[in-house]
Amino acid sequence: MFLQNVIGNYAGISREAKYLIYSTILPSVAYGMLFTDLPYFLPQVQGITTNFTGLVMTLMGVSATIASIFLGIVADFYGRKRMLIGGNILASIVIVVFALTTSPILLLTAAIFEGIAEAAVIASSSALLAEKVDHYKRNSVFSLYGFAQSIAWGIGGFAIPVVLIFEFFGFTTKESHIILYLSFAILSLVSTLLILKVSESTKLRKLPADRRDLFSIKSKKILLKYVLTGAIIAFGAGMVVPLMSLWFKLRYNIPDIISGPILGVSSLLIALATLVSPMLAKKFGLIKGIVITQIASTIFMFLTPLSPDFALAGFVYSIRALLMNMASPLSQSMIMGLVPEEERGAVSGISGALWRLPNALSTWVGAGFMSIGLLSEPFYLASLLYVISITLFWYFFRNVKMPEEQIGKSLCVEAPPD
Repeated sequence: MFLQNVIGNYAGISREAKYLIYSTILPSVAYGMLFTDLPYFLPQVQGITTNFTGLVMTLMGVSATIASIFLGIVADFYGRKRMLIGGNILASIVIVVFALTTSPILLLTAAIFEGIAEAAVIASSSALLAEKVDHYKRNSVFSLYGFAQSIAWGIGGFAIPVVLIFEFFGFTTKESHIILYLSFAILSLVSTLLILKVSESTKLRKLPADRRDLFSIKSKKILLKYVLTGAIIAFGAGMVVPLMSLWFKLRYNIPDIISGPILGVSSLLIALATLVSPMLAKKFGLIKGIVITQIASTIFMFLTPLSPDFALAGFVYSIRALLMNMASPLSQSMIMGLVPEEERGAVSGISGALWRLPNALSTWVGAGFMSIGLLSEPFYLASLLYVISITLFWYFFRNVKMPEEQIGKSLCVEAPPD
């Protein structure tokens, strides 16, 4: 019965929504590998300092932040499909650059373009996906989207030990990593063909006479509250999550061929968790479902650095990731359901930007802590910020009823309390 209920949530999803979900798989595998391994690859294989590695990852986020706001607005006027295709192509090129260079200038340049590629995908993918589904299937399609991304991200982590196969055939550790990066860049590029099967919306915004009105957002009150709570939790997560392969090396002295699969397991657990997200929303309501999973995740964030060995740390961290990311598709679905369709690209870009910036800035902070041997403090600070964010989120959105939750009422949206 439970399995039937889970499967039933995903019946009736449109063909174009499925194409969008399929198209994210190979890029997510590539980026799962890249983001899991890059904090290890740059300092441990390429010889880049830990602090500079933190700077590279921070610049990726800063670039994504600046570009997301602009590209999200542009996507609403000129087309989200074209934006998504361009982002996928650029992301594949960036992976190649990271693999082949140790030049500080080229690494920083690649970080900037990675942020632009990321922004293009963030600004277009959620908005484009929301076009292809009605209110009642929105939670399900975003959960399935999150499921596909998490499975693919986990596969990317599990793929890192493939370097051992290349080494067996006589390649050096560095050469083996380069082959891995190049292979996934090519696979990511191929996935762009699936996006060509998706039609562009006919409900794009019209260019205003006064170009200053490009930045006019009707749903700014809702957006402000949403991005504030997201930014706080993003700052906490940034001190830990992007640096986990490095943290495992510093804390337990294990290489990426071990930490990569550990982090891959957490992504697979996240994938399974996202499948039950729609049921969680139905049982508790969308807002309560988000809050419950985030509170539980905070407990495991705090417990992770207390683990005596890497196996237990990996397990505790994976439970943290599972719970926090169970709320992620619900959160994306929530904001897409609360804003007008013609503003979804702009809202996706702005919310993505104001999540990515604090996340990126705190990665540099976390790398700084770890470089001087403070390996537990980032987790404790992140836990505190999680608590602050969750409290504010509940205060802002506790009275919100989503369109699909309003039984017997017209499909209108109740605004959050001021």
